[in-house]
Amino acid sequence: MKHELKSWPEEFQAVWDGRKAFEFRRDDRGFAVGDTLVLREWSPTTAEFSGRELTVGVTYKLDGPGFGVPEGFCILSLNMMSIVATARPR
Repeated sequence: MKHELKSWPEEFQAVWDGRKAFEFRRDDRGFAVGDTLVLREWSPTTAEFSGRELTVGVTYKLDGPGFGVPEGFCILSLNMMSIVATARPR
């Protein structure tokens, strides 16, 4: 399954740079290993998308509750698939 998600600038940049290889998310979409996430950089200040997108694959899912993950949330391990920049990177 493919999920399009908003990603705030600081977290988006960390994935873009390869420093962050996970997402902590509310599991309201039934995420699963093998899913594709399209992370779209979103500014909560301007309420606009920047035009930058990352496509990542989900390689592992840790469900809550347990290991410090609250019930209804999950941690998703990511594998970079593609990068799209329709706006100038910061």
